[in-house]
Amino acid sequence: MGEVRMSLEERGSGYENPALELTESEGNPETTENHLSAAVQEEKHTQHTPFQKLKKAAQPISKAREFCKAHVKILRKIFFGLLAAAYLAYFIAACWLDFQRALALVVLTCLGVLLGLYSLVKKWRGAAMARMLSPVGKCFRGSWSWLKWVLCVIILIGLVTWLVLDISQRREQLVSLGGFCTLILVLFAGSKHHRVVSWRAVFWGLGLEFLLGLFIIRTEPGFQAFQWLGEQIQTFLNYTTAGSRFVFGDQLIQNVFAFQALPIVIFFSSVMSVLYYLGVMQWVILKLSWILQFTMGTAATESLSVVGNIFVGMTEAPLLIRPYLMDMTKSEVHAVMTGGFATIAGSVLGAYISFGIDASSLIAASVMAAPCALAMAKLVYPEVEESKFRSREGVKIACGAEQNILEAIGNGASVSIGLVANITANLIAFLAMLEFINATLAWLGNMVNVEGLSFQLICSYVLMPLAFLLGASWDDARLVAEMLGIKFFLNEFVAYQQLSTYKQQRLDGWPEWNGSQKQWISVRAETITTFALCGFANLSSIGIMLGGLSSLAPQRKSEFSSIVLRALFTGACVSLMNACIAGILYVPRGEVTDCLSFFNTTDLSSTSYPMYVCCTDLFGSTTGTNASLSFTDVWGNQDVNITRMYLGQCCHYYNATACAAP
Repeated sequence: MGEVRMSLEERGSGYENPALELTESEGNPETTENHLSAAVQEEKHTQHTPFQKLKKAAQPISKAREFCKAHVKILRKIFFGLLAAAYLAYFIAACWLDFQRALALVVLTCLGVLLGLYSLVKKWRGAAMARMLSPVGKCFRGSWSWLKWVLCVIILIGLVTWLVLDISQRREQLVSLGGFCTLILVLFAGSKHHRVVSWRAVFWGLGLEFLLGLFIIRTEPGFQAFQWLGEQIQTFLNYTTAGSRFVFGDQLIQNVFAFQALPIVIFFSSVMSVLYYLGVMQWVILKLSWILQFTMGTAATESLSVVGNIFVGMTEAPLLIRPYLMDMTKSEVHAVMTGGFATIAGSVLGAYISFGIDASSLIAASVMAAPCALAMAKLVYPEVEESKFRSREGVKIACGAEQNILEAIGNGASVSIGLVANITANLIAFLAMLEFINATLAWLGNMVNVEGLSFQLICSYVLMPLAFLLGASWDDARLVAEMLGIKFFLNEFVAYQQLSTYKQQRLDGWPEWNGSQKQWISVRAETITTFALCGFANLSSIGIMLGGLSSLAPQRKSEFSSIVLRALFTGACVSLMNACIAGILYVPRGEVTDCLSFFNTTDLSSTSYPMYVCCTDLFGSTTGTNASLSFTDVWGNQDVNITRMYLGQCCHYYNATACAAP
C-alpha cells in the first residue's frame, strides 16, 4: 500500500485527522507544538467566553453570599426578631378576636416562653446564681442530718391529717388507702434484700406519685389542664381518619375495628419519630429523668429508661440506654423491666383513647407510673452492687439516623407496621383462645350442672377481693375483677375493649341491672379500672421483654430470664397502686345535680346516663299506688301532672315499682 503524506498547507483546506497529526508531530515536533498551542488557546477562548460572562453576572450573588457568611450572627438575630414580631402580632390578634378560642395558643406560648427564659437564665446567670446560693447549700448540708427527719415528721403529720379529714367525707376512700398499704407490704415481703432497701427512693417515688395524682385528679387546675390535654390529643388523633378514609373508605373505618383504631398507631408512631428527629423527646426525657435521679438517688440509666416508658414501649425504651446495658447492675435491669411492665406505649395509648377510654386518666396513669415503678423496683430488688452510672456525665441519648423530617415520618410509619401486625395477631389469637377456653369451661361445667362457667366468671370471683381493695364497690367488684383477669392473663387491649363496652352502655342509659346481670360500672369504678389496666404487665409480655433485651445484650440472657418474673409482678402491682391512688383522690365531677332542669331542657326521645340517674331519683321519690301517687323531695315542689308526665316517660324506658301504678 502506498504511503500517504499531507503537508501543513494542504491540511488547512482538508479534513482534520488526529491520527495523522500525532504521526506528523513525531516528524516535526517544534512546528506542530506551536500550531497546536495556538489552536488550543483559540478554542479555549471561544469556549470560555460564555462562562466568563456568567461568572461576571454571578459576582453580585457571590458577594452577597460572602456578606451573609461574614454577618451570619447579626442576620440570624434580625430574622428571628422579625419572626418573633410577626408571631407577637398574630398572638395579640388571636387573643383580641376570641380569647377562649385562643386558649390553647396561650398555653403553648406561655410554656415556650418559660422554657426559653429558663434556658437563657441557665446559660447567662446559672453559674452566678449557683455561687450566690452556695452558702445556703452549705448551711443546709451541715444541718441536713437532723433537718431531714424534722421535715419528714412534718410532712407525715400533714399527710395523715389531710387523709383523715378527707376520708371522713367519703368513707369509700378508706378502702383504697387500705389496698395501697397492703400492696406495699406484699412487695416488701417479696423483696430480694430486705435490709438494704433504699427508703429514700421508695418514699420519694411514692411521694411524687401521690403529688402528681393530687394535682391531676383532685385540684381543679390540674384536672382541667389534663382534661384539656386529653381533648387536644383526641382532636389530634382524629386527623388519622383523613389517611384511613382515603385508603379504606368511610364504611370500613366506621364499622371495622382494624381500620378504625389501628391506623392511629401508625399516625402516632410517625409523630413520635418526628419528635425524636427534632430532639424534643430527648430533651423532655432527660429533664424528667434528672428529676427522678436527683430526688430518688437512682442511676442515670434506669431513670432514663423508666421515663422513656411514658412515651414509648417496653422494647423501645431500652434502646435509649443500649450502650450501657451490658454494664448495668441486676437491680438496674430489674428497674428497666418494671418500668416497661408498669406503663403503656404512647402509640397504643392513642388506640385506647379511640375506644372511648378517658384520655386524661390514661395520660395521668402513664405519668404517675414512672416514679412509682422506680420506687417499687428498688423496694423489691434493692441495689447491692456498685453502679457505674450514678452521674449523668457520660450517659447520652443517641439521636435518630434520619436526615430530614420526611424520612422521619416514613421511618415512623414503617416501624409501626410491626406493632400493628403484632396487635392484630394478638387480638385474633387471644380472642379466639378466650372463646375456646370459655367453650371448654362451659362444657366441663355442664357435666356437673354448673351453667355459664367461663374464664371471666372465674376471674370475677377469684380477683373480686382485689378489685374491692382497689376501691370499687362490692357490686362493681365482679366486673372490675373480670377485666383485671383478662388484662393479666391475656392482654390489656382486650380488657380496655371490655371497659369501653361497659362505659358505652352506661353512657347510652342502659339499666344498671338486667335481672341479676350488671350491665355497667360506676364512674368511680371506671376511673379505678382505667388506672389498673394501664400497663403491659401480662403473661404474653414476658416473651416480648426477654426478646427485646436479649437482642441488645445477648450475653446477659440468663440474667434477664431470672429477673423477669419478679419484674412482671412488680409492674402489675404498680398499676394496681396507681388505681388505689385514683380511688383515694377521686371526686365526682360533671354529674347531674338538678334533674328538674334536666327534664325541662332535654329531649327525652332517647336514653342517656343523666336520664337514667334522674329517672332513678324520680322512682325513689314516688310513693303511693294507683290514683294516690305522691312525690317527695324536689319532685313534690312542682305541678303533680308535670311530674306524672316525667314518670310516664321514665317508665317508657325503664322498669320500676313506681311504674306499676297507672
